[in-house]
Amino acid sequence: MEVLGTNDEITRRKTVLKEIQEMGISPFGEKFLRTGLVEDYLGDKYEEHKEVTIAGRVTAYRGHGKTIFIDLKDLSGKLQLYFKKNVLTDEKFLLLQKIDIGDIIGVKGKIFKTKTGEVTVYVEDFSLLSKSLRPLPEKWHGLKDIETRYRQRYVDLIVNDEVKEVFVCRTKIIAAIRNLLDGKGFLEVETPMMQQIAGGAQAKPFITHHEALNLDLYLRIAPELFLKRLIVGGLEKVYEINKNFRNEGISRRHNPEFTMLEVYAAFADYNDMMDLAEQIVNYIVEHVSEVKNLLATKVEIDFSFPWKRQSIWDAVKEHTEKEIFKEMSLEAIGKIAQELAIDLESGMSKESILVEIFEKCVESKLINPTFITDYPSSLCPLAKAKQNEPETAERFELFINGQEIANAYSELNDPLIQGSNFEKQVLDNKADTHEKEVDYDYIRALEYGMPPAGGLGIGIDRLVMVLTGAESIRDVILFPQLKKEIKVN
Repeated sequence: MEVLGTNDEITRRKTVLKEIQEMGISPFGEKFLRTGLVEDYLGDKYEEHKEVTIAGRVTAYRGHGKTIFIDLKDLSGKLQLYFKKNVLTDEKFLLLQKIDIGDIIGVKGKIFKTKTGEVTVYVEDFSLLSKSLRPLPEKWHGLKDIETRYRQRYVDLIVNDEVKEVFVCRTKIIAAIRNLLDGKGFLEVETPMMQQIAGGAQAKPFITHHEALNLDLYLRIAPELFLKRLIVGGLEKVYEINKNFRNEGISRRHNPEFTMLEVYAAFADYNDMMDLAEQIVNYIVEHVSEVKNLLATKVEIDFSFPWKRQSIWDAVKEHTEKEIFKEMSLEAIGKIAQELAIDLESGMSKESILVEIFEKCVESKLINPTFITDYPSSLCPLAKAKQNEPETAERFELFINGQEIANAYSELNDPLIQGSNFEKQVLDNKADTHEKEVDYDYIRALEYGMPPAGGLGIGIDRLVMVLTGAESIRDVILFPQLKKEIKVN
């Protein structure tokens, strides 16, 4: 791991810190009132001789005897500062000579333009707000320092403007989703993050223990069953932007803690959820300017309507030139998988092999938004089956740029079938996963009557990856999970 700063430089800065304290000045200042951000004084907002107070981090320091130039950076941009010895008090000019790159300062002065046309603040006074004891890296090597970037995200954000732009963009994407759904009459709700039964998805949970209740609890793997309880209760349109936790592997597309949007609407079905998914993504693309900027430079995806809708069977045929029929034998489908060089686990069903072929041979080729439909109902225990095709679920998955972004159903609201599906899951459960139970309270809720409903889940992290061109889910999560650092330097 890259060490940001030598011990000698840190020692020097600590010596400077003590010198500043001996001057009677606090190296870690008080509240500082600003008249605006850097961007408020650039471009068409520029006003000659306007008095300003701004604050930020020192990113460059150029000394010329009694004249010093500093580059100051805040969230919105960078601005040049101009200091002259005869304007500052002797104490402040001495303090100025002890400023290092990385220090945070606040300044007061007047705006002007240099002969080269650069907007600059002629500083009349300044304050040291925070002394930086570690130097910033002189050069940032991106992926060569990938562990450092993720582990020390605070440094990554300081020196890499593109990283900061991605996380500002993420915030605006989530705000846009809320704005759209609120405008459609959906209620944002909160459901438990600690649950007695880990339900709503097939995944290995994290387990914790509640001392007062003497009860083992699971960090939720999905909020689905609680949100559908609300549909039973008469809250007809609900959504939650939620944290889920799955005690599974870490990869370019997986983090054990991740963010999901889940939406449920009574009296709707999975076709309505397709329409809603299109509306959400296109609303973001149209209304979040940062998305437009990042898409223009990084990703070539056609979001224009209509989005392709294709059954999983037809998608496999198109991209593998192998036709698989529902009536085909297990042996025949297994042979097709073998021809496609796909290793299969023992005991896999025909339906599981179909999905394996799709994931290995088709998924990565779905660049433009594509809805994949008609999954086998045996693999979808929470989805309603088609009326005239009981072996086919009313389910879709949305793929963009080669990865799954969303999953949706016409929700199963028959308590008898749902109870049977849950009991079958428990019987089929492998011994090496968590001990599963049937959520009989959810079945009881369905017995009171749940209206026909459509449900949609969108992976926020993956959606942000697609809309910013990020290569890894860790690039869109501020603090991704990493192995424990052996030694903090």
